[in-house]
Amino acid sequence: MSNWFAVLFAASIAACSGAGENGGDEGAGGASGPTGGGTGAGTPTGGGTGAGTPTGGTGTVDPTGGGTGAGTPTGGGTGAGTPTGSTGAGTGSCPTAVDISTTGNPLDGGTLFVDPEYIAKVQSSIDMTTDAALVAKMKKVQEIPTAFWLDNIAAVSRLAGHLDKAIELQNQLCKPVIPVIVVYDLPNRDCFAEASNGELRLENGGAARYKTEFIDKIAEIFAARPNLRIVTVIEPDSLPNLATNMGQKDCSEETAAGYKEGVAYALKKLSMSHVHHYIDAAHSGWLGWPDNQEKGAAIFKEVLDLAGNPSNVRGFATNVANYTQLKYADGAESYDQQFNPCFGEYDYVNQFGQALSAVGLGDKHFIIDTSRNGRGNIRADWGYWCNNIGAGMGERPRANPGGATRLDAFYWVKPPGDSDGTADKSAARYDLFCGYEDADQRAPEAGYWFHDYFVECVKNANPPL
Repeated sequence: MSNWFAVLFAASIAACSGAGENGGDEGAGGASGPTGGGTGAGTPTGGGTGAGTPTGGTGTVDPTGGGTGAGTPTGGGTGAGTPTGSTGAGTGSCPTAVDISTTGNPLDGGTLFVDPEYIAKVQSSIDMTTDAALVAKMKKVQEIPTAFWLDNIAAVSRLAGHLDKAIELQNQLCKPVIPVIVVYDLPNRDCFAEASNGELRLENGGAARYKTEFIDKIAEIFAARPNLRIVTVIEPDSLPNLATNMGQKDCSEETAAGYKEGVAYALKKLSMSHVHHYIDAAHSGWLGWPDNQEKGAAIFKEVLDLAGNPSNVRGFATNVANYTQLKYADGAESYDQQFNPCFGEYDYVNQFGQALSAVGLGDKHFIIDTSRNGRGNIRADWGYWCNNIGAGMGERPRANPGGATRLDAFYWVKPPGDSDGTADKSAARYDLFCGYEDADQRAPEAGYWFHDYFVECVKNANPPL
């Protein structure tokens, strides 16, 4: 076990190991036709606060550097503030401050941060498993980076501690450590879904709360850590719903205006040189049809213009929490393409990039979520998104993987093992997609740790663990 992973693993013991609020699914829209019909079921993550103690504090790791500033000394820093390099001038054990600058891909040239909370969740499954070979595979998963989800206002209280742990590691490795943060709490969230509806409503002052209690707080925490390269994924499912699902369920004109205003505000407020944004752009089974690509590109252009076109918007994230494969080999997927020209995420990234170029956004890059897309032929319809039986972990996170134009990275945005939604029809947040025949009927509420499903994702991993 490497030293940096040992530090993270030690920190994870105090982490939340039960039901978290940091993961879920993204629905496949557009599968019912080339102009809409997408389910738009976003990452449902409101299913509880989780067992165990959150790891938001800075004192969960033993002192390693003898820092003299305020707070737990973990980096040897001597500047004001927490001596982990977050707000002071300390450099830990490094001879000089770590250079976090990048002129290109923000996920390249550093170490992708492994979330201690996810390590603890996986450990809870390890503790329930007796098969030594399976345990060995699960331990490998504990070394794979996953995103940290800010899916409600309360989750922001854990953000500073998460970032400070990344700084601790950076001050040990003396090279950039890169955490990925999902920003996900728009008012009227996931307007075409039930399992993932959020805590804020426009009619109840949600827009103001989103700005002051959520985005502004995140901005303060980011700004206090200018020597950490931070990558974000902005609002899964929001803007794609406006391309395909208007007039259905909660996707009203008021919701659309709120989404655009909220995302633009987030981009403006989080416009910092050390923060790099990828806006959620659905997946090939949602916006893959040319008409949907054009609508989506126009919406993204509108919102970026509204935000003032901040230079730190690197591009777009696709397949967030979904199962769509990178490419469809012979017979890899059996459902009807319905004239969709995108046969997987590689095709989608290439073709949607052209649609973006047509509206003046040809400089944008992509990341693809590969957390659960390792196996094909696991669903009868492209639109099925909830805890699909037979899913397997896909390609491991890495920068510059190739395969598509302007592809920055594969990344596990969705933490495998977090439930997409419950199959209990009596539950308030039940979504009919979680009751379909391809959905695992044992599933707990969205966001809760789903041990049995995690086990299957490990067993079905492709490439194998």
